Amino acid sequence: MDHRLREVELLSHFSDEQIAQLSRCTSRVRYPEGAIVVKEGDTTIDAYLIDRGEVRIHRDTPYGTYVLADLGPGELFGETSFIDQSARSGDALVVVDTALFPLNSLALSAMTERDRRFTLALYWTFWKSLSKKLRRANESLGRFDFGGGEAAPPLPAAPEAGSADFRVGLHAKQDLFREQKLSSLEINFLSTLSKEKRLAAGEVLFREGDPGEHLYVVLEGQVRISKNLSGAGEEALAIMGRGDYFGEMALIDEKPRSADARAHDDGAVVLAIPSEALRNILDPGKVSSLRLLKILCGLISKRLREIDDKLVSWFIFSGGAGTSLGIPEV
Repeated sequence: MDHRLREVELLSHFSDEQIAQLSRCTSRVRYPEGAIVVKEGDTTIDAYLIDRGEVRIHRDTPYGTYVLADLGPGELFGETSFIDQSARSGDALVVVDTALFPLNSLALSAMTERDRRFTLALYWTFWKSLSKKLRRANESLGRFDFGGGEAAPPLPAAPEAGSADFRVGLHAKQDLFREQKLSSLEINFLSTLSKEKRLAAGEVLFREGDPGEHLYVVLEGQVRISKNLSGAGEEALAIMGRGDYFGEMALIDEKPRSADARAHDDGAVVLAIPSEALRNILDPGKVSSLRLLKILCGLISKRLREIDDKLVSWFIFSGGAGTSLGIPEV
């Protein structure tokens, strides 16, 4: 079984010893076509890695089934419940005969308590998996068409955020990271390398399609993450407040930004953390920031659940209009 896990790209950063540890937390189980692995509302928190086959994540609605994701070999599902300990947000349906590696939550938890490096490797996998799913969900939002023809005009070109003479005291940065219970080393590292940016109300920080070179954390005020939808204009995806991180997806997959970010009503101050600094502090091969990695996984899990809820709500609102909204039919 170890050699099967070794071939999974999501686990490419695992050492051979960590692969062996993971294999002790799972077994290879076959599921026939039509089997339901988990049901929406279940309180189980095991995660599942697909070895072969296909699994569809969906919800039943008054207007039929809405597909949240079709997942194939090498992909994970169920990790959101492991991370946030919340109930399942959809059914997991086996589309064709499939082999899975169920990752037993009790065994995983016991392993993470004993070995910090294994925990780092595991949560790095969760972060990569969740970032990929969140990008897919954002792309699904972009396919909605509310019958208004052209999409709303794009936001104006982003100015150079923050003036050259604007400064935030080192102690203000340290206090923010201290609130998140980071270590002294992590606090000093992030406080020193992050660059403050002040945004006026409505000022654009980045736009969909821009390259992603920084992770951001809100120091003051609020930042709105949004997309422009055809026939509907701007749709807010999330409102980020003090201590919230955003912009992480582009650092994982090196793809352009999948949404816009701009200051909310009263403006904002954000700290920009360079991608290279972030990779250093989160590198599972080094003495990395497990606390920060867990914070990021928790935030992405929350945002993924919120966007999935929004997608299903729009499907219901449309009366199950299906492909007219760019939604896959079952």
